[in-house]
Amino acid sequence: MSLKAKISEDMKTAMKARDTARLGAIRLLLAAIRQREIDDRIELGDADVLAVIDKMLKQRRDSISQYEAAGRQDLVDAEKFEVDVLTGYMPQALSPDEIQAAVAGAVAASGAAGMQDMGKVMAILKPKLAGRADMSQVSSLVKTALAT
Repeated sequence: MSLKAKISEDMKTAMKARDTARLGAIRLLLAAIRQREIDDRIELGDADVLAVIDKMLKQRRDSISQYEAAGRQDLVDAEKFEVDVLTGYMPQALSPDEIQAAVAGAVAASGAAGMQDMGKVMAILKPKLAGRADMSQVSSLVKTALAT
């Protein structure tokens, strides 16, 4: 079953259970997926759906920090619930050791000699780690590896 089909099935389940909060979060996700399909005029595969979910997670995390700064706990709770729903569709996250090993392998495979080769390393890592690791964390690990 594709990821998009699983999300649709979860929406039906939430409707039957009358779980309005979960249903709302899933509908937002499906709307974002459909919008991307319409904009790009393509049928999204699992990797593309994961990219949409990752983008939505990043937006939610930014909103949480802004709402906390403004003292709006009600909105923080709503956003955290959506983050929980969205992370349920993401693959198992990699451990820090696995990420470090992937970075070391990509640096060796690309033959990177310095910071000017960061793009080559990231091009190798992005397809492998997308959705399974925070890419900003990966970027900082690559910078550290190339600086030495």
